[in-house]
Amino acid sequence: MFLGITNTPRDYAWGSTTAIPELLGRTVTGAPQAELWLGAHPGSPSVVVNPATVGGADTVLDWIAAEPTTALGAGRTGLPFLLKVLAAAAPLSLQAHPTPEQAREGFDREEAAGIPVDDPARNYKDPFPKPELVVALSERFEALSGFRPVDEVRVDVDALDAGTGRLGPLVVHLQQGLEDTVRWLEDTDDSARAVIAAVGDLAQQAVAGDTDVAPAVATAADLARSYAGDPGVVVSLLMHRVTLARGEAMYLPAGNIHAYLDGLGIELMAPSDNVLRGGLTPKHVDVPELLRVLDFTAHPVPLLAPEHLAPSVDRFAPEGVGFALVRVSGDGRPAGTGAGGVAPLSGPSIAICTEGVVTLVGATGATLLRQGESCFITPDEGDVTVEADSGTGLTSTVFIATGAESAVR
Repeated sequence: MFLGITNTPRDYAWGSTTAIPELLGRTVTGAPQAELWLGAHPGSPSVVVNPATVGGADTVLDWIAAEPTTALGAGRTGLPFLLKVLAAAAPLSLQAHPTPEQAREGFDREEAAGIPVDDPARNYKDPFPKPELVVALSERFEALSGFRPVDEVRVDVDALDAGTGRLGPLVVHLQQGLEDTVRWLEDTDDSARAVIAAVGDLAQQAVAGDTDVAPAVATAADLARSYAGDPGVVVSLLMHRVTLARGEAMYLPAGNIHAYLDGLGIELMAPSDNVLRGGLTPKHVDVPELLRVLDFTAHPVPLLAPEHLAPSVDRFAPEGVGFALVRVSGDGRPAGTGAGGVAPLSGPSIAICTEGVVTLVGATGATLLRQGESCFITPDEGDVTVEADSGTGLTSTVFIATGAESAVR
């Protein structure tokens, strides 16, 4: 079965006012639209376009509860993923996600403490980890992700200080390592507050001076304008500034510190809402819990190269997370001349067309998706053939979230 689904975008303040409505072909209202959730997460379950086809169920969550075998296949208890369209026009919070063990322990601890799940101060809304990947839809997708080696950080800090001495305490802590530095900044004593203010001042002066500033310094200047005095301004200096070109992806494992800055992307993650924040946000910040889950190791930028299954079929599949994202594209030429391809699926899946028009053909049926339209695909359809709208000459692209054999739960 191909079941048409939709949803109302989440109106987080950092969201773009135009990117999601333009992708979906909806009216631009001027209000921020940050995330479109496609899945069965109770925080915002997808809405069924035609409830009569599934016994009157209004949401995917309701349908799975009523007909789990039909929706998921035998032996499954839920979707192993949550698919999102994310549109950032301002920085998201500086954040990290827990490992499976940390998520279970944190959830049990907060349950025992009697903290309501909907309490804004609650860290663990569920007992699951939240590994995630993002693929850029916009021409550029800007983010911060992971820690840089201290030697690289020192080059930028020394250039920014330029002999003023205002960043001396930061240099001292960097000599003790990344973990010592982050803990000092997040605990925010008087010396840390002075350095946070100095980094904001010096970075904005460097940018205003029209000098050839390093990406990390330019990022700190941008953040300081919106979040003056926030430790995240300085923590950003310790992190990789990542620019994804359209179609490129990165993977964010447990413990990875990150923040999206600007751009439109497809995001796929485990179906969890566990976020530990450390700054750049008016939302709940729990520094001790963030420090408990952070991986302070300096890693390369976590770019995720797809597996090329066919000329028009790519698969993004981090190892061990229980989900994968398949991208199928076509150029609109007549069928049989290079348009589309076969998407290998595992269990229940969700598709969204991000450009053009495609037809999905499975074992029992077919459906047409136009740009911005989505559908739930039941396991009985098997692998799905994606056919681009032939003869138009227009590019078509569909992303399909699906399962993988191993899971993080």
